[in-house]
Formats: sequence, C-alpha cells, structure tokens
Amino acid sequence: MTAQTPTLAPIAERAAPPATLALPTAGGLTWRAATREDAPTWLALRNRIAPADAQPYVETLEEIEELFDGAWRDMASDSLLGFSTDPADPSTGSGRRDGALVAWAQVDCLPGDVSLVRAFCWGGVHPDRRGEGIGRELLAWATGRARQLLAASGKEVPARIATFADDDAPVTKHRLYERAGFGVRRYYSDLARPLTGPDADPVPEVALAGSLRLVPWSTDLDEATRLAHNDAFRDHWGSQPQTREQWSQRAGFAPEWSFVVIDEAPDVDALLASPDTDADTAAALRAGEPLVVGYELAARYPEDFAVRGYSFGYTDILGARRGYRGRKVALAALAEGMRAFAADGMQYAALDVDTANPSGAHGLYASLGYVKTSGSRMYSIEL
Repeated sequence: MTAQTPTLAPIAERAAPPATLALPTAGGLTWRAATREDAPTWLALRNRIAPADAQPYVETLEEIEELFDGAWRDMASDSLLGFSTDPADPSTGSGRRDGALVAWAQVDCLPGDVSLVRAFCWGGVHPDRRGEGIGRELLAWATGRARQLLAASGKEVPARIATFADDDAPVTKHRLYERAGFGVRRYYSDLARPLTGPDADPVPEVALAGSLRLVPWSTDLDEATRLAHNDAFRDHWGSQPQTREQWSQRAGFAPEWSFVVIDEAPDVDALLASPDTDADTAAALRAGEPLVVGYELAARYPEDFAVRGYSFGYTDILGARRGYRGRKVALAALAEGMRAFAADGMQYAALDVDTANPSGAHGLYASLGYVKTSGSRMYSIEL
C-alpha cells in the first residue's frame, strides 16, 4: 500500500507570521533598515565578525552591493542594522549619523522556489558586544520576518526557514540556533587540492565522445547554462530552480576560469519526448538554442587568499544534466577549470560540496585529490 503524503495546511497558517515585528531592545542600540550607502560600513562589520565565527572567508563590497540589486528583495523590510551611539563603543565602522554599527540581520526569500519555499536568515553581532542578548533578539526578528515572507509567498508547498554556521564557530552560536528552534539539517564540506608542488597530482585529461564539445563560457551560452543548472540540480536536496535574475547575481564570477560542455548534435526529438525535459529546455530546443549539458562556473576571491594561506581558484557551481551523467561532462569542465587556475598561478583548486550529494560528487573530488579543509552546517525550521 502506497504511503500517503500528509496534507499540508495553508502556508499562511503553517508559517504563523507575526502581525508586527518587535525590534531588539538588548544592548541599547538604535535600529533601521540597511541602505546601499551603508555597504562599506556593513562590510567592515561583517568582516570583523568573520574570524570570530571561524569563517574561512571574508566578503567583498561587490557582494554587499549586490544585495540591493535583486528586485525580489525589499531591503527596507528585510534588513536591520543596529547602531550604538556610545563613543566608547569598540565596534568598528560608523554609519551616517548613527554611531558605530554593532549588529545586522537580513532575510532572503528566493523567487525561483517551486516545490519548496525557503527563507534564509543571515546576521551577526560584533564580537565585543556578544553576551548581551542582542543576537537572540535579532534572530527572533529575522525568524519573524522569514515567517512573514513565507506566508506572503502564497506557495502551497513545504517551507523552510534556514541559516548556516561553520562547524568551528563558537558553541554559543550553535546553541543560539538550537534554542530558537532550529535543527541541524545538512552538512557541507569545503575542499581543496594543490595545483603545484610535489603533492599535486596531474590534472586529468578527459576525452568527450560523439558530439560533445568543451568550450569556454561565454555570454551567449549563459542562459543555456542556467537551464542546464536547473536540470542538474533538480534532484539535489533542497535545491530549487534559479530565475534569470537570481542567476545574474554572481559576485566574484571569473569567466576566464569557467567552461561548459555543449552537445552539438542533440537528439532533439528524443529530448522533447522525454518526461525529464523541462518546459524551458524544451522551448530552447524548439528555438534551436545551444544545449549546454555540463558546466563549471568559477569565482575569484583574492581577499580570501590571506585567510586560507594560499591562492586558489574556486569552482562555484559544477553540474551535468541528468540525461548526460556518466559521460564525464562535469569532469571535463572541472579539469579544464583546474588547468585555468594553474595557468593563472593559483596554488590550489577549491570548492564546497553537500556531503550527501546524490550525484556522487564527493567521491569524484576525493579521486582528484581534493581534501576537506573546513565544514559548515545548515540549521532549519521545517514548516
């Protein structure tokens, strides 16, 4: 007998959104929404928090400014900055007439979500102002805003409020999430492998068969790559399709390190007849658009070289269409990316991976010499 999927209550009921959001009172801070003009000060605070939370990276001004470019975000309602007016406050940076920036939060509900609607909570408190209850109240505000966004989405599908912590973050951060009702849902590993020196294995040469061809990423292949990504990640836990606007937000993107595999002679009739071919791909095939079947999109993060202690190229996303798995298309793109990193003088190739990735990527990376350098975990409230 087939098990029945429990009937979901309406999202507006499950999300249980608060009618109003209470601003934090702990720490005697003043609060307001973030604006684009706050980006440099906001960045300084976030990068002051990063080492205290054991983050193996820092952020860039481009990444902060990009938050204000997503039309789906309402930063006036979805962000909060807390300022101290005490001139003796040790926090770094200063906002416009606001004093020192001490704490921040931001909530993001992505527009492409279809079978699962998610709201991500981000935030932090200056290390010198911890222990005052600011983080607890700030997380409560963010969780309440997440509930409001989920309810407003109108998407009658399972819902998730999520946040992240590095494995080596202070135990107080993990306890903060647990006490707020979040549970650990997923684990991720940061991996790296040397490209130079005696410990560096040769980058494999990968031959592609038939009509498959490896080419550099280009703007005219970007939409076809987005469609390939949405197909590749359809069966990955927690993944949802990316809209064109989401896809365009790629701070740090390194086109010179990015490669795709195209099928120059796809069996269009067979693909159109397949139930696995999504509507967007079908439309592109009918229009004679190129078919990207595998891809490696890389990013350049020179600000992180000092944090990690070495230079590296970062494989941001890697995938293969489900119908082309087993044909080495992702491996070919990854290997070419690694060669591009090395040619540019990078000492390591790096990436991160879901430890339970259904495509077997973790084993692939291990076979190529990647080893774990750090880890993180997702905390969530499932609705």
